[in-house]
Amino acid sequence: MSVDLQAAFDAVAETGPLVNCITNDVTVNDVANVVLHWGGLPVMSDDPGDAPEMVAGAQGLLLNMGTVSEAGLETFLATGESAMEHDVPIVVDPVGVGATSVRDEAAERLVTDLDPTVIKGNYGEITALAGETADVRGVESVGEYDDIVPTAQAVAEGTGAVVIASGVTDVVATADRAFEVDVGDARMGEFVGSGCMLGATAAVFAGSVADPLDASLAATVAFGRAGERAAAGAYGEFEGPASYRIAFLDATAGLDAAEAASDADRITELG
Repeated sequence: MSVDLQAAFDAVAETGPLVNCITNDVTVNDVANVVLHWGGLPVMSDDPGDAPEMVAGAQGLLLNMGTVSEAGLETFLATGESAMEHDVPIVVDPVGVGATSVRDEAAERLVTDLDPTVIKGNYGEITALAGETADVRGVESVGEYDDIVPTAQAVAEGTGAVVIASGVTDVVATADRAFEVDVGDARMGEFVGSGCMLGATAAVFAGSVADPLDASLAATVAFGRAGERAAAGAYGEFEGPASYRIAFLDATAGLDAAEAASDADRITELG
């Protein structure tokens, strides 16, 4: 299995998608930069009086649940409803679902009241979203998830979204198809925010590539490949997680389709 990364990169370049990101304070700067580096235009409108109108002219919406409040949830929902009205693809990142009942209820509303195009979460978050027992500490997945593939497909079937379950090997699933994407580097888990940035990457590609499955596969491969190229030193020497993070951000800005394409066949369709 391969994905046409050149076509995906061309689509992003041609679209220059405006992506409205309602995200958390911890990683907001990195999320904005990643959207820009891939070729999109980030806007971080999160005011209930502004965001629904802003998203009407956007090509993508990221709803990242890294911080949750009652007022914030209402903004998520109002902005998501505006996105649906204007056919703007929605990426939901249910950060920390499974950790508290408040997050469980918020995530449930985001995937039932709205019509997400893509749901991106780590193994634990996707498992919790499926209503199964998950071991989530804070926003980190710490358990074992041998059944993550059928679990991701169950979430996809229940929501109609493409599901990206991130882990050592990423899983991209619809209700009737599932793929393992073996691209990335362990160093990507050593700094805060890589999961948030994958969600932003998915929003950029979903706002540019017509088919949500193709967009999700392209986003996952490109993101992982940027991590590998940074780890190989292609974007400068690094001495630890902080300097690797900088190299990784440079990789998202510098990576082109040709550089990533050689690894596009590291996608395995299951079943």
